[in-house]
Amino acid sequence: MQTACMGPVVDTILQTWTALRDVQREAGVMKHNSWHCRSFLSPGFSLHAPFSCTPGLLKMPRRGALPVGTLLVLLLLAFVPSPLAGCLLDPCLEITPNTTFRCTGLNISGVPDGVPNTTQNLDLSFSNLKSLGSNYFASVPELQFLDLSRCHLHTIEDNSFMDLPRLSTLVLTANSFQHLGKAAFYGLISLKKLVLVETNRTSLSELPIGHLHTLQELNLGHNSITSLKLPKYFANMTSLRHLSFSSNKITSISRGDLDALREGNRPNLTLVLSLNNIKSIEPGAFAGIHLAELALRSAFEKSTMQTSLQGLAGLQVSRLIVGEFRNNEKLQDFEGRLLNGLCQVQMEEFVLICLRGFEDDTDTLFNCVGNVSSIRLVDLALEAISQVPMWSQVRQLECKKCQFKDVPAQKLSLFKELRVLRITKNRNLKIFKQKFEGLSNLEIMDLSENRLTFSTCCSVQFQNCPNLKHLNLSFNSNIRLTGDFTNVKNLLYLDLQHTTLFGPGSYPVFLSLQRLIYLDISHTKTEVKSQCTFCGLNSLQVLKMAGNSFADNKLANNFKNLSHLYTLDISSCKLEHVDQSTFDALSELKELNISNNKLLTFDPGVYQPLQALRVLDFSRNQLTVLLDPAREILPDSLVLLDISQNLFDCSCVYLDFLKWVKEKQELLQNKELMLCHTPSYVANVSLPSFDLSSCHISAGQVASPVVVLLCIVVFTFLVYKYYFQLYYSVVLLSGCKHYAERGDTYDAFVIHSSKDQEWVTKELVEPLEEGTPRFRLCLYYRDFLAGVPIVTNIIQEGFLSSRNVIAVISTDFLESKWCSFEFDIAQSWQLVEGKAGIIMIVLEDVNKALLRQRLGLSRYLRRNTYLEWKDKEISKHIFWRQLTGVLLEGKNWNHEEAKLM
Repeated sequence: MQTACMGPVVDTILQTWTALRDVQREAGVMKHNSWHCRSFLSPGFSLHAPFSCTPGLLKMPRRGALPVGTLLVLLLLAFVPSPLAGCLLDPCLEITPNTTFRCTGLNISGVPDGVPNTTQNLDLSFSNLKSLGSNYFASVPELQFLDLSRCHLHTIEDNSFMDLPRLSTLVLTANSFQHLGKAAFYGLISLKKLVLVETNRTSLSELPIGHLHTLQELNLGHNSITSLKLPKYFANMTSLRHLSFSSNKITSISRGDLDALREGNRPNLTLVLSLNNIKSIEPGAFAGIHLAELALRSAFEKSTMQTSLQGLAGLQVSRLIVGEFRNNEKLQDFEGRLLNGLCQVQMEEFVLICLRGFEDDTDTLFNCVGNVSSIRLVDLALEAISQVPMWSQVRQLECKKCQFKDVPAQKLSLFKELRVLRITKNRNLKIFKQKFEGLSNLEIMDLSENRLTFSTCCSVQFQNCPNLKHLNLSFNSNIRLTGDFTNVKNLLYLDLQHTTLFGPGSYPVFLSLQRLIYLDISHTKTEVKSQCTFCGLNSLQVLKMAGNSFADNKLANNFKNLSHLYTLDISSCKLEHVDQSTFDALSELKELNISNNKLLTFDPGVYQPLQALRVLDFSRNQLTVLLDPAREILPDSLVLLDISQNLFDCSCVYLDFLKWVKEKQELLQNKELMLCHTPSYVANVSLPSFDLSSCHISAGQVASPVVVLLCIVVFTFLVYKYYFQLYYSVVLLSGCKHYAERGDTYDAFVIHSSKDQEWVTKELVEPLEEGTPRFRLCLYYRDFLAGVPIVTNIIQEGFLSSRNVIAVISTDFLESKWCSFEFDIAQSWQLVEGKAGIIMIVLEDVNKALLRQRLGLSRYLRRNTYLEWKDKEISKHIFWRQLTGVLLEGKNWNHEEAKLM
């Protein structure tokens, strides 16, 4: 049996496989094209997991001697007692665990050992059983179905099925039995169906089945039975519902052959005599017999048909089927008079099927069946309806697959008692010009699956048909609805699906159908433009209009008057938007199919009025998630919800929705088609099986990012606050060595406010650079390099290239951030360079209060000596003497400067 082989088997194989691999490698013969073992260790294999075994594990080389590997594995299977070998060789296929097995094409003498005693369905067809002995199936006492087709059986001994008290179906097709024991079928106390097709039976008398009182179906088709003489035990088989003698060699039926059926009341029995060559039926052979159905297809030739049918006189049958099979036609042409033999048969339904070669004159077709309540004309080469008897009692008439070109309304109107008329599947039927008149009892008219085209529907076609309630014009070509339903205003059901319609959607064509409760205009190429498309349908309960379209692909207030609607199908309508008031009037709606559209959301405000809803199909849209408000408005009455095949977003932000899907397993339909669309790393993952734990974050997982983020924020703030200082430090560190080698270019770098530039130029620069001794000052507006960041110029061209720093302190200086920045850098420069080279010049008009607010500068002035500029001659003399003295300290004079001194 192809089932699981466990533990020790696998251990043995693994050990042998490892040893074999080492031998192969040493011998240098382990090649892919040498021999092949089909995945002893497949992906995901576990020593303690089931090991799947299939026939054909070893692939033999095409030519030459067997490789070493193949020989070793064959030796393993031959000499090591292992369940694996049985797993490989057992041919039974387990269809349903422990209950259904298929063991076909075997050469066995009993039930295979691997079939458990719990088996209920067993297929042994095409096996070579030859004979069945006593208690043959004792090992499977629970059997309910047994198929022994084509098992070369020639003998069934007594009590072969004795141990099968629950068997209900036994199939013995295509076995040429030579001997059946009188007790061959003993023990089958529950048998309901026995199939003995093609079993070489020639008579019923040799069939030992008289004790099978529970038998409901006996099929003896395709045998060589020549007589319909039923053994007396058939009188006791009161449960029999179907008895088939199809395709035998019965040529005549004599009086008394069916006495066993006459003795018991058999109104539920179907008797099939088709595909025999019946030449005569003796009058009285069927007299007093009551059947549910009698099938006589391809059973007569033209010359014997009428007289043979006369032999059915006295028969009472619910359904009589006369005709032929398409591949077995005995009647070259058909004449209506051939049915005259049925005048003495009492039947409720007559079926005439698959006849060709009708004569033009078929006026006698209904002569003997006019009193039948139901007539079906199926697959006939019939182009016109024959004369209808005035006393016709036909209530149901079906013309299916005939060859009408025009609806024969005039002739059919003569069936005054008609209640149901069906004219379907006529490929040539395109015209509907005639009118049905005076059919006051007609309730159902089915003209579906033809090729009808007519420009005016539907009052013109039905004159005086006041009780017509069902009209089916589906699956036709083109129909124009003018809105005139005056003569059929009592319609309850109107089916127009899959027929191209003109009129609906543009104006209210259904105004007069006040009683209509069912309307199907699915796939009719209707575009709903008018808000009053369904006006007048105040009683409508079911509206199906799938596969159509709405103006601008928007569903507006199109159903405002359909307050009694309980089923609405608007699937495949290309909808992109639904207005808020669309369903306001549909408080009684129970089923809504809005699938296969392009809707992006499920708006709670739109669907809130549907509180009676039981079934909702929102599948195959573009929905990403069903949010909390949408889920909350779903009515308590909802029992089926289909939101499959949408574009679901399985991000953890929608964890509540994912949880809801797992909780609503009974409510949701087609759950296997609910797949994640985004994010990409979970694409095609089933929502019901989504791992919710992947969205649960621990405290540590939350704390770590928060701490890192906080550090980044603090670091960013510090960098922003001390940007210039940091930048100065970087430039200072990178450029210190370079400028140390270059030496001092200037005697002093002057820091001042741009508003003090005039004072600096006249009172400071000119005296120092043009006087004696001469000093060289660095001024930002004169000496800074173009195209270089200002901070870099301040540091590199200012501080690092100067021996001293002169800070001109004024009120504008105190208010300038750039001046404050330069002063801070000067202090850093002083600290790094180890110099005391900051010369403070305080102008006399400095705001003292503002100076005190600048704590850093104020503190510096208190701790260090500074120069004060006053516009007095003696004060200026002292100022210049002090300033030049400071600037001369540490100055290196070149040759030219020394001469000037």
